[in-house]
Amino acid sequence: MSLYLEYIEEINNRKNELGLAPKPIDNAELLAEIIEQIKDKDHEHREDSLNFFIYNTLPGTTSAAGEKAAFLKKIILGEETVAEITPEFAYELLSHMKGGASIGVLLDLALSDDVALSTPATAVLKTQVFLYDADTSRLEAAYKAGNTVAKDILESYANAEFFTKLPDIEEKIEVVTYIAGEGDISTDLLSPGNQAHSRADRELHGKCMISPEAQEEIQALQAKHPNAKVMLIAEKGTMGVGSSRMSGVNNVALWAGKQASPYVPFINIAPVVAGTNGISPIFLTTVDVTGGIGLDLKNWVKKVDADGNTVVDENGDAVLEEAYSVATGTVLTIDTKAKKLLNGDKELVDISSAFTPQKVEFMKAGGSYAVVFGKKLQTFASEALGVPTKLVYAASKEISHEGQGLTAVEKIFNRNAVGVLSETDLHAGSDVRVRVNIVGSQDTTGPMTCQELEAMAASTISPLVDGAYQSGCHTASVWDSKAKANIPKLMSFMNKFGLITARDPKGVYHAMTDVIHKVLNDITVDDRAIIIGGDSHTRMSKGVAFGADSGTVAVALATGESAMPIPESVKVTFKGTMQGHMDFRDVVHATQAQMLKQFGGENVFQGRIIEVHIGTLLADQAFTFTDWSAEMKAKASICISNDETLIQSIELAKSRIQIMIDKGMENEAGTLNGLIALADKRIEEVKSGTNPALAPDDNAKYYAEVVIDLDVIDQPMVADPDVNNEDASKRYTHDVIRPVSYYDGKHVDLAFVGSCMVHKGDMQIIAQMLRNIEKQNGKVEFKAPLVVAPPTYNIVDELKAEGDWDILRKYSGFEFDDANPKGAARTKYENIMYLERPGCNLCMGNQEKAEPGDTVLATSTRLFQGRVVADTAEKKGESLLGSTPLVVLSSVLGRFPTIEEYKAAVEGIDLTRFAPPTEEMTTKYAVPIKVV
Repeated sequence: MSLYLEYIEEINNRKNELGLAPKPIDNAELLAEIIEQIKDKDHEHREDSLNFFIYNTLPGTTSAAGEKAAFLKKIILGEETVAEITPEFAYELLSHMKGGASIGVLLDLALSDDVALSTPATAVLKTQVFLYDADTSRLEAAYKAGNTVAKDILESYANAEFFTKLPDIEEKIEVVTYIAGEGDISTDLLSPGNQAHSRADRELHGKCMISPEAQEEIQALQAKHPNAKVMLIAEKGTMGVGSSRMSGVNNVALWAGKQASPYVPFINIAPVVAGTNGISPIFLTTVDVTGGIGLDLKNWVKKVDADGNTVVDENGDAVLEEAYSVATGTVLTIDTKAKKLLNGDKELVDISSAFTPQKVEFMKAGGSYAVVFGKKLQTFASEALGVPTKLVYAASKEISHEGQGLTAVEKIFNRNAVGVLSETDLHAGSDVRVRVNIVGSQDTTGPMTCQELEAMAASTISPLVDGAYQSGCHTASVWDSKAKANIPKLMSFMNKFGLITARDPKGVYHAMTDVIHKVLNDITVDDRAIIIGGDSHTRMSKGVAFGADSGTVAVALATGESAMPIPESVKVTFKGTMQGHMDFRDVVHATQAQMLKQFGGENVFQGRIIEVHIGTLLADQAFTFTDWSAEMKAKASICISNDETLIQSIELAKSRIQIMIDKGMENEAGTLNGLIALADKRIEEVKSGTNPALAPDDNAKYYAEVVIDLDVIDQPMVADPDVNNEDASKRYTHDVIRPVSYYDGKHVDLAFVGSCMVHKGDMQIIAQMLRNIEKQNGKVEFKAPLVVAPPTYNIVDELKAEGDWDILRKYSGFEFDDANPKGAARTKYENIMYLERPGCNLCMGNQEKAEPGDTVLATSTRLFQGRVVADTAEKKGESLLGSTPLVVLSSVLGRFPTIEEYKAAVEGIDLTRFAPPTEEMTTKYAVPIKVV
């Protein structure tokens, strides 16, 4: 059967089984057949073939795009004649292909001696921004050789006409409200984790947003208000918490945005989203990628009494009252010039934060990518012409306070800044382009990152990036048909692009599924690095790491840069003594609880950097804090370590990178060996005193300072989804932290130790507890299933070498086998211990899940509704989060322990210990020498 007929069969299946349109074409061989059918005027499939060629072929660097560009070139040159595609129309189609082969064709035509070809090609080229080194080098060479067309194009680029000639955004945008949910809305609602396999198939994935009923309601609003955009709202909460999820924004844009190009299907832009408490920072970055609008509504405010004091309820929480209504179906107006949200003529709220000069540029350009690449192209052209770069884009805000020291994040941003004009160091609030040192892509967003790289015509990783890793952890649990279809293709693409890949596409080394965050934590060898990763838990304990959408990851991979404001910081220090029966996870949970108490319920961490003065805790253990900072709604977290601890952490990273090399994971570019060289250099800097461990200045300015009292933490602390709270906005927030005594023997259906929140020490704690229980009772019996998923294979290997794996294996009823991985997700659990493949497992919820309605106690990070465990009609599923020793003991008892039982069970066990640093971890402020 021909590829075309196979495609038709797929189309019929999609239509009949799923109600979907034809899948966009990315395959050159298929498009070549389609082109032959177009050329045959009598072919029975000619009309359909024309439609597929014009309207259903993916642009950029897909192989199909190359085939399309080549055929359009032949039409323009008169070598082929297609009545329906005139040369003029061929130029238009090339203009919508946005880089890749289309740029090569346009340059061929523009730089030719035929004015009839050169003139229209030049006009199209002046609108393009996705040019890479091969393209710009060709233009520069032609210009230096005296080509006047090349000069004309470069002058246009130097003036940024590709941006300045775009229409301005509308002054008034009418919206109709749709409340997507009450309380914080996680991106799981917009793009469920259990549908991760379909994210690259945009139309199919769009069917999973919220619910079919919600989709129908959105369509009904659109029909009733054809001139308004539907605005999705998190009522009494924050929109987009927990994850960046490009797929979430893609889904919202698909249902409530506008089509980016008439010739590219299912790629929509410019959605409008809002929340009572605004948009989660990492999700807002994703909204910017699409040129969308994210509003902070402030439509519920704290109620105050006659004396101006905040009114609280019986639980001590602030009582909220409605400032104005955004009930579904309310028609409002966004005044983009006045930066106000209006109901008729009535001003509701100032929305200036959504319309900064930079955000307006993203909206005008159709997304942040076009601005990032436009700035690079303008800079290149100006340098090629030898002229100053003209100020076209909004000047980056550069804030510098004389005599004020720098926080840790300010130091990192200043070190990595690109194109800064200021003569002095920059402080929080400044807009900065920064070099990205480490990049991570995970496997459920990876296929979209590949699409983004193809769309922006990138073919290889930027040489500015020190190291990049593609994980297989989110699909590690089950090697099913979906994983088999997606993962090999993903790994092959990323391996060729220049990343270190978790699963080897060539069969040279054993397949890995290590958790992305743990690997990134290991390959980060500089405490001054900037890390970008395709997951909200990209929060390393060395350097500063930002979770990002698949598109921002793609930009970082392709350019080695990212752009963002320098965030404000909150300083966290500790006092007192950590009690012997407490685990560091309890300190992490208590940090959130004590912070909320200290600031009257205000989450001062939200949208800011948590600068935690950790002192002597190694990077592996400190990662437990930085990882959890995603649940604190922080933008990122930075660990301040002393010199000795930093050196130990980097040495540990070196040893694990060497293991990756020994297993054959090095690439042709020698990335892993390069990281070891960088590690050695950093260690020498610290030892010699020429550049000690990162620390803030003693007169740095913080948004807030939080002091955590270790003395008052005397019970294991549990993060509770509070599923039965009468106020729906207070469920699933990660803000309810309770001591174990609250649960008073509450039944536990399933226990889980794993995902990125655990480290080698947690695996050792399990082994120690099993030995203790065996010694006390003669054997170990589980009254609830215990699922254990180590974060990396390195840890498993170390446990095997040291003997701890033996006791785990002894009491396991299931042990993973990489030679024969599971082909289907487990739906029922026995009261045994399961030793699962390294990876995310239950935390991800896209493959393995607890049984519906279960009460799950886990070391995981996720307590969102339906993520780890679904609800039943009779009972809501609960995912309560605690420390490893608490989870293990609860699985043995089948219930929460009493504090006495817990203390007895952990006696003599070396839990993850922590002591506050005894010295002030700052540097003496001195006027720095600025190096740009």
